[in-house]
Amino acid sequence: MTTTSSMLGALRPTARLLTGSTYAVLGYGALREPGPDVEEAAAMIAAIRKKVPLPVEDEQVVQVNGAMQAACGVLLALGAAPRLSALVLAGSMIPTTLAAHRFWTVEDPQVRKQQQIQFHKNMAMIGGLLFSVLG
Repeated sequence: MTTTSSMLGALRPTARLLTGSTYAVLGYGALREPGPDVEEAAAMIAAIRKKVPLPVEDEQVVQVNGAMQAACGVLLALGAAPRLSALVLAGSMIPTTLAAHRFWTVEDPQVRKQQQIQFHKNMAMIGGLLFSVLG
């Protein structure tokens, strides 16, 4: 084993724990108290409903997404099915990001900048998850 692969092997569990725990905590929060997330997601859910019939209310869609993120976050943090859980998380982050951080629709320059930062932070999170998928 080379020094580089040895270092990567040591860092991988820490990276999974840090990344997975974030999704576990935030997903659990959305599951328990979807609150403003439902309003933020309304336009995205409406667009999805035009293509796919969803038999549940918007609040339940947000809660299911939160539950999925929480479960996959725990799996990733524990190193159980890390590639699959990272792939599911990346997939769930795309509509989440598009729903919650639509900076291009915001008039106020300060709020637009904040939303743009959050949008790009989420894009970086998706990128990190895709690295996990690749191994």
